[in-house]
Amino acid sequence: MKVSLRKTSLVDYPGKVAGVLFFPGCNLRCPWCHNRELVVGGEDGLIDIEEALGFISKRKQVLGGVVLSGGEPLLFYGLPQVIRKIKSLGLAVKIDTNGTNPAALEKICSDAETRPDYIALDLKLAPSRYAELLAEVNPQSTPTVSEKLLHGAEFIKSSQIPHEYRTLALPNNFITAKDIEELAPLVDESPWYFRLFRPGNCLDPGWDAMEVPGMEEANALAHKAKELGKKGISPTGGRY
Repeated sequence: MKVSLRKTSLVDYPGKVAGVLFFPGCNLRCPWCHNRELVVGGEDGLIDIEEALGFISKRKQVLGGVVLSGGEPLLFYGLPQVIRKIKSLGLAVKIDTNGTNPAALEKICSDAETRPDYIALDLKLAPSRYAELLAEVNPQSTPTVSEKLLHGAEFIKSSQIPHEYRTLALPNNFITAKDIEELAPLVDESPWYFRLFRPGNCLDPGWDAMEVPGMEEANALAHKAKELGKKGISPTGGRY
């Protein structure tokens, strides 16, 4: 298994200096995703997972934690072994996930040796629209991707693991207040961060030419979350 390694990050793990492992592969095809090569393959600079863990081991006195991101890290069958190795170094583990693989999440959370210390759940669109993010839609497939997301979000809420939610403000009002209304039941009292879409290397190259939404659009989504009783936090850090 090969991964991409960010050796040091000050922004990916709240309150910790962290290394970040990016796992290739994802079950979603968000057209705005800027990790194109991680999703479809062809990423340069991937290194063997053992090499990445070796580097983290050497840096364990500097790092406070390791972020497992992607792609979608919960698709990697060897993830429990990776988490055990990181935790054996005395480092905390954060999972970045799209929430649509609840069985894998429940599996790692059920074992003290693989239970993450922090979870970030990406909420992309209203659950009823998640089929738009699949490469292929099989109407006979059950549970649906929306049902899996709802299951995953409910599990995170009940897990007692510190967590946060993340949503992007997208061009051309691709996500609206109506999406936030549908997403709100998935969110508890934990922070819900709103950030701006960034063009460049998008999975759908057509999105690279799209205009970055204005700060006021992200603020409006965060404000809508606040109206619904959530801790919506704007890109400038304003809490609504």
